[in-house]
Amino acid sequence: MTNSHVPDFDLTRGDVLFRLQRRLGLVPASGSGAVRRAVFWTLFGWLPIAAWAYATHRALPGDGAEPLMAHFGVHARLLLAVPLLILAEAPANELTARLLRQFIVAGVVTEAGRNSYVDAVQRATRWRDAAWPWLVALAIVIALGTYSLSSARSHELEWAGAGVEGPGFGGYWYVYVGRTIFLTLVLSWIWRIFLLTGLFARIARLDLVLVPSHADRAGGLAFMERLPAVFAPLALAVSVVLASQWAHDAVYHGLTLASVKIEMMVFIALCVAVFSAPLLVFRGPLKRARSQALLDYGALVGRQGALVHTRWIERRPIDDQPLLDSPELGPVADTNALYDAVKAMRTIPLGKASVMPVVIAAALPLLAALALQVPVADLLKGLLNAVL
Repeated sequence: MTNSHVPDFDLTRGDVLFRLQRRLGLVPASGSGAVRRAVFWTLFGWLPIAAWAYATHRALPGDGAEPLMAHFGVHARLLLAVPLLILAEAPANELTARLLRQFIVAGVVTEAGRNSYVDAVQRATRWRDAAWPWLVALAIVIALGTYSLSSARSHELEWAGAGVEGPGFGGYWYVYVGRTIFLTLVLSWIWRIFLLTGLFARIARLDLVLVPSHADRAGGLAFMERLPAVFAPLALAVSVVLASQWAHDAVYHGLTLASVKIEMMVFIALCVAVFSAPLLVFRGPLKRARSQALLDYGALVGRQGALVHTRWIERRPIDDQPLLDSPELGPVADTNALYDAVKAMRTIPLGKASVMPVVIAAALPLLAALALQVPVADLLKGLLNAVL
C-alpha cells in the first residue's frame, strides 16, 4: 500500500457543524472560509445585543449601575473567544493531517500495520461525522441557558434587566444565541480532542516501530510534540472569558483577585492536561520499548565490555568476534552512549517546549486581570520565579 492509499483525517471537514455552515453558504466549495465564518458568527452573536442595549439605554456608562459595556465577559466571549475558536480550526487541521502522515513517512507504522491504521482513521472519520455528539452538545447548551435564566445567580444578565422585570430581547439573544455560539464552539473542540485522543489510542495499540536509541529521545515520536501548541488559541479564548469575568467582579463587586489564584492555576494545569491528552496514549508502548531496550542494550554493553576486557586487559586471545569488529558499534564508549540514549528516552512525546505556548496563552489574560490589583513588577517577578 502506497502513501496515496492512506486516508487523510480532518478534524472538522465533514462534521455536522461543517455541513450546517456549508448549507448556510459560510463554507465555500474549496477552503474553510474561516475568516468569513469568524466575522459572521461574531457579529451575529454580538451586534443584536449591542443594538438592543443601546436602543434601550442599557449599553453605555451612565445607563444604569452596570450597563452592557461594563460586563467585560459578554464582549470577551463574542468579540474575542468566538473568532479565536473558529480561526484555530485551519492550523489544527493542517498539523493533525501532517502528523498522521508522518507515522507512515517515518516508518513508525509498518507495511503490515497499514490496514489497521487505515481502519483507525476511517473509524475516527465516522465518529467525526456522527450526529449524536452534537445532539448531546445542544442539550447541554440549552440546559445551561435555561439554568442561567432561572437561577438567582443571573448577575451576568443584570444589564438586560434580569432580577428586575426579567431580561428583555437582548438578554434572551445573549443566552440562547450569543452564548450558545460560544459554548457550541467550546464543546466542539472538547469533542475533537476526545476524537483525536481515541484515534491516537488505536494507533498506539498497533505494532509500532519504535527506536529507543533515537536521537529525539522519544523513540522516533518526537514529531508529535508540536501538537499541544496548536491548541494554544483555545486556551487563550477560554482564558480571556474567565479573566474578563473576574475583572468585572473586581471592578464592580469588590472581588480580590488574589483570592482566585488557586482557580487560575487549576485552569492553567487543566489546559495543559487536556491539550496534552492525545499524546499520553503513547506512554504504554514507549514505556514498554524503553524497558525492553534497557535490558537489551545493557546486555550488549556488558558483552562488548567483557570482550574488550579479555582482549586488552587480560591479554588473552579471542576467536573471531563480530561484536568487536562491527563498525556500527565501534568502541565501548559508543555502546555506552547508546545505552545512555535509551536511558534518557522519554515515555511521553512531550517536553517543556511543547506545553509552554499553552501555558502562556492560558496565563496572559489572567495576569492582565491580576494587574488590576497587583503591581505589574510583582506579577512579572512571580512569573519568572515560577518559570525559572
